[in-house]
Amino acid sequence: MTAPAILGNITPAEAYRLLRDSSADARPLLEEAARIRARRTGRTITYSRKVFIPLTNLCRDQCGYCTFARLPEDPHAHTMTPGEVLAAAEAGREAGCKEALFSLGERPELRYPGHKRWLEERGYTSTIGYLAAMCRLVFERTGLLPHANPGTMSPDEMAQLRPFNVSMGMMLESVSNRLLRPGEAHHACPDKVPAARLGTLEAAGRLRVPFTTGILIGIGETLEERVDSLFAIRDIHRRHGHIQEVIIQNFRAKPDTRFAQWPEPETSDLVLTAALARVIFGGEVNVQIPPNLTSPDFGGLLRAGINDWGGISPVTRDYINPERRWPAIRALRDVTEQAGFELRERLAVYPEFVREQREFLPELLKDRVIQMADASGLVRPTEERW
Repeated sequence: MTAPAILGNITPAEAYRLLRDSSADARPLLEEAARIRARRTGRTITYSRKVFIPLTNLCRDQCGYCTFARLPEDPHAHTMTPGEVLAAAEAGREAGCKEALFSLGERPELRYPGHKRWLEERGYTSTIGYLAAMCRLVFERTGLLPHANPGTMSPDEMAQLRPFNVSMGMMLESVSNRLLRPGEAHHACPDKVPAARLGTLEAAGRLRVPFTTGILIGIGETLEERVDSLFAIRDIHRRHGHIQEVIIQNFRAKPDTRFAQWPEPETSDLVLTAALARVIFGGEVNVQIPPNLTSPDFGGLLRAGINDWGGISPVTRDYINPERRWPAIRALRDVTEQAGFELRERLAVYPEFVREQREFLPELLKDRVIQMADASGLVRPTEERW
């Protein structure tokens, strides 16, 4: 490792070279990533026990790899009613979940008149408005902490969601405008324009919203574009200090998509990219790899210097990757401990925002967060015992 990398001031040019060189000899990069993690969180690896609420699978984008989004005429197209949302949240609460993850398609009312009418009949002018109401319903009726992941958001939309969301998220995926061209992953996806997604990250910072983001690797980006995406996130975080987590997610081919035959990235590629992310962000940000998107032997992902497994649901499937089951929490604990680490449950907002930065917590949610967290900012041990 070069001195700038050790100091956490690695440049993009150094990162390009490091990622290429590590394909031949990964040890220096992996060792440095592990050292940074050890200084940051020691032997603790976290996860969030969540219930996944897919509010609507209608979406105005047409990503080449997405199996979640459906057309209105598709028999599997669905927008959840308040009763369905509450039933899912109640099942999560009974299973010991603390987080209600709302995931949904982006701005379907702008493309589908039928969905716009559905919203208007219920008194809403936008999907974001309906989402805000459902976040409030879930918090007030179940005590779960909502985390909304609706994609791009304007400052006004984010402010609308803010009172009843302990954190929010949106995958940047890539800063490559090239991927918007015909035949590429983000063709016909107005919400995947990099400038729009970067604008959402900036808005979250100005509004002091703890924010989860990340990149999706293996969708046609170059190594340089992958690195550039990580640096774009880092630069925004340095301005605002609000990025709580960076996810390094690997593309998985789905049979009913344009990218059904697209080659998937190797696990070694995923590990190296996550290790590079740890070096780029240093000790400032949590780094995650989803454990259900690789082989059952996912413990090897810990070599990358990650310190979090993301949200794991004991009651709902991964609706974005429905063919990939979550690991059981018992198995997650066993794998983590076998690798020499301790598994701890966190909230949908990370410990540093609970522990030291109360300005990031919505006023209406503060008491609930404090009730659920211990002095470290993680879930109280008595609450973990499910």
